[in-house]
Amino acid sequence: QVQLVESGGGLVQAGGSLRLSCAASGSIFSINTMGWYRQAPGKQRELVTAITSGGSTNYADSVKGRFAISRDNAKNTVYLQMNSLKPEDTAVYYCNVNAMTGRRTTPRDFWGQGTQVTVSS
Repeated sequence: QVQLVESGGGLVQAGGSLRLSCAASGSIFSINTMGWYRQAPGKQRELVTAITSGGSTNYADSVKGRFAISRDNAKNTVYLQMNSLKPEDTAVYYCNVNAMTGRRTTPRDFWGQGTQVTVSS
């Protein structure tokens, strides 16, 4: 199995910044895409951003130009730098990793426990 440990959430004023981290550990053979999702109260979980093993990225329109995803493959860690935060960014942020646990296993998704990000106006 793969365990994901997130950190970096918290309370920040509008216009501020936060940096989230997610470290993967356990039975990891290879990691494909790493990403961040979020879920606000009463809403469905949505993709915020993702990064492939080759470094290609994609972002939700709502965060383009404000958020930046990066990864450190040596540390099996993905980061989310969030700038110019808005109250509507308030949500629980979840790390997602698509990984193989062995040479002949099928890639599967693993999820972090979630970290709360609250942006006050």
